[in-house]
Amino acid sequence: MQLELDRHVLTVKREKGDPSYSDSEWGSAESRLLYHIKKILNAQGMDLIKKRMWKDGHMVSDDQLYLRTRSKASAKPHIYIWNGSWQVQDAGHRLMEKGYVLFAVERDVFKQEISNEQSARPTQARLRP
Repeated sequence: MQLELDRHVLTVKREKGDPSYSDSEWGSAESRLLYHIKKILNAQGMDLIKKRMWKDGHMVSDDQLYLRTRSKASAKPHIYIWNGSWQVQDAGHRLMEKGYVLFAVERDVFKQEISNEQSARPTQARLRP
Protein backbone atom coordinates (compact mmCIF):
# COMPACT_ATOMS: atom_id res chain seq x y z
CA MET A 1 0.00 0.00 0.00
CA GLN A 2 1.34 3.39 -0.98
CA LEU A 3 0.38 6.42 1.12
CA GLU A 4 0.79 10.06 0.05
CA LEU A 5 -0.01 12.54 2.82
CA ASP A 6 -0.26 16.18 1.85
CA ARG A 7 -1.80 19.18 3.58
CA HIS A 8 -5.49 18.19 3.27
CA VAL A 9 -5.62 14.77 1.58
CA LEU A 10 -4.26 11.30 2.23
CA THR A 11 -4.12 9.29 -1.00
CA VAL A 12 -4.00 5.51 -0.56
CA LYS A 13 -2.97 3.44 -3.59
CA ARG A 14 -3.23 -0.31 -3.75
CA GLU A 15 -0.14 -2.32 -4.64
CA LYS A 16 0.31 -5.91 -5.64
CA GLY A 17 0.33 -8.15 -2.57
CA ASP A 18 -1.83 -5.87 -0.41
CA PRO A 19 -4.57 -7.57 1.62
CA SER A 20 -8.11 -7.42 0.28
CA TYR A 21 -10.65 -5.34 2.12
CA SER A 22 -14.20 -6.61 2.47
CA ASP A 23 -16.87 -6.68 5.16
CA SER A 24 -16.56 -9.48 7.69
CA GLU A 25 -17.68 -10.44 11.17
CA TRP A 26 -14.71 -8.36 12.42
CA GLY A 27 -16.05 -5.14 10.93
CA SER A 28 -16.34 -3.11 7.76
CA ALA A 29 -13.82 -3.01 4.95
CA GLU A 30 -13.15 0.63 5.84
CA SER A 31 -12.39 -0.30 9.44
CA ARG A 32 -9.79 -2.85 8.31
CA LEU A 33 -8.28 -0.37 5.86
CA LEU A 34 -7.97 2.33 8.54
CA TYR A 35 -6.27 -0.20 10.81
CA HIS A 36 -3.62 -0.91 8.16
CA ILE A 37 -3.13 2.79 7.38
CA LYS A 38 -2.68 3.46 11.12
CA LYS A 39 -0.01 0.76 11.36
CA ILE A 40 1.94 2.21 8.42
CA LEU A 41 1.78 5.83 9.64
CA ASN A 42 2.64 4.87 13.23
CA ALA A 43 5.70 2.99 11.93
CA GLN A 44 6.75 6.32 10.36
CA GLY A 45 6.67 8.08 13.75
CA MET A 46 3.08 9.22 14.13
CA ASP A 47 0.96 8.34 17.17
CA LEU A 48 -2.49 7.63 15.71
CA ILE A 49 -5.45 5.73 17.08
CA LYS A 50 -8.58 4.52 15.26
CA LYS A 51 -11.79 5.63 16.90
CA ARG A 52 -15.49 6.23 16.33
CA MET A 53 -15.92 9.96 15.84
CA TRP A 54 -18.99 10.34 18.06
CA LYS A 55 -17.05 9.07 21.07
CA ASP A 56 -14.89 12.22 20.84
CA GLY A 57 -17.95 14.45 20.87
CA HIS A 58 -18.26 14.99 17.11
CA MET A 59 -21.89 15.16 16.01
CA VAL A 60 -21.79 12.40 13.38
CA SER A 61 -23.22 8.93 12.84
CA ASP A 62 -22.40 6.19 15.35
CA ASP A 63 -20.69 4.25 12.55
CA GLN A 64 -18.18 6.83 11.30
CA LEU A 65 -14.54 5.99 12.04
CA TYR A 66 -11.42 8.09 11.84
CA LEU A 67 -7.75 8.15 12.71
CA ARG A 68 -6.56 10.83 15.09
CA THR A 69 -3.47 11.76 17.00
CA ARG A 70 -3.61 10.09 20.42
CA SER A 71 -3.10 13.24 22.52
CA LYS A 72 -1.74 16.77 22.53
CA ALA A 73 1.50 15.40 23.99
CA SER A 74 2.00 13.09 20.97
CA ALA A 75 4.56 13.82 18.29
CA LYS A 76 3.36 16.12 15.53
CA PRO A 77 1.57 16.29 13.19
CA HIS A 78 -1.66 16.49 15.18
CA ILE A 79 -4.18 15.30 12.61
CA TYR A 80 -7.56 13.74 11.90
CA ILE A 81 -7.92 11.42 8.89
CA TRP A 82 -11.40 10.38 7.75
CA ASN A 83 -13.39 9.29 4.73
CA GLY A 84 -15.32 12.34 3.59
CA SER A 85 -17.60 10.13 1.47
CA TRP A 86 -18.34 7.48 4.07
CA GLN A 87 -22.12 7.90 3.67
CA VAL A 88 -22.06 6.75 0.05
CA GLN A 89 -19.04 4.49 -0.26
CA ASP A 90 -16.90 2.38 2.04
CA ALA A 91 -13.23 3.34 1.55
CA GLY A 92 -12.13 -0.31 1.65
CA HIS A 93 -14.54 -1.19 -1.16
CA ARG A 94 -13.40 1.82 -3.19
CA LEU A 95 -9.75 0.81 -2.84
CA MET A 96 -10.58 -2.68 -4.09
CA GLU A 97 -12.67 -1.39 -7.03
CA LYS A 98 -10.63 1.62 -8.20
CA GLY A 99 -7.15 0.93 -6.83
CA TYR A 100 -7.03 4.16 -4.85
CA VAL A 101 -9.02 6.10 -2.27
CA LEU A 102 -8.80 9.63 -0.85
CA PHE A 103 -9.17 10.53 2.82
CA ALA A 104 -9.72 14.04 4.17
CA VAL A 105 -7.03 15.38 6.53
CA GLU A 106 -7.41 18.07 9.18
CA ARG A 107 -4.20 19.39 10.74
CA ASP A 108 -3.34 21.23 13.97
CA VAL A 109 -6.37 19.71 15.69
CA PHE A 110 -5.24 20.67 19.19
CA LYS A 111 -4.61 24.32 18.32
CA GLN A 112 -6.95 26.63 20.21
CA GLU A 113 -9.08 28.82 17.98
CA ILE A 114 -9.87 31.34 20.71
CA SER A 115 -7.27 32.49 23.22
CA ASN A 116 -8.09 32.25 26.92
CA GLU A 117 -8.05 36.04 27.16
CA GLN A 118 -10.74 36.36 24.48
CA SER A 119 -12.95 33.67 25.98
CA ALA A 120 -12.78 35.31 29.44
CA ARG A 121 -14.33 38.55 28.19
CA PRO A 122 -18.09 38.81 28.76
CA THR A 123 -20.21 39.13 25.66
CA GLN A 124 -22.22 42.35 25.51
CA ALA A 125 -25.48 42.09 23.68
CA ARG A 126 -27.20 45.24 22.53
CA LEU A 127 -30.94 45.22 22.42
CA ARG A 128 -32.87 47.54 20.18
CA PRO A 129 -35.58 49.61 21.93
